[in-house]
Amino acid sequence: MNGILITNNPMADKKYSGIIETVYLENADFLGVLCAVRDKIHVGGRLLTHPLSGSVKPGQTNYKSIVITKGDEELDIESLEIIESSISMSQKILEDAQLIDLELIAGAVK
Repeated sequence: MNGILITNNPMADKKYSGIIETVYLENADFLGVLCAVRDKIHVGGRLLTHPLSGSVKPGQTNYKSIVITKGDEELDIESLEIIESSISMSQKILEDAQLIDLELIAGAVK
């Protein structure tokens, strides 16, 4: 396959590293994977899988795998818009989780 798998999932890395070029981001979180994909899009990569595909929301999993082209194309505006929107949505979910956590302890810490 002529693409790149960008993942922080050790199982995906193990399964696909001999089949497709793989960038394994061992210490990255969900948002870190999205940002790594965005960097590749800026140098000509194009999304082959959607960053928020599946029914699992960014705040519900730590793992993400995304396939993109190798980056030998011009900047793909559609891919850039999709990844930027995905990053924004993920950041919003993280902020919401922080607020909920803060509210849950508010009564005990007066």
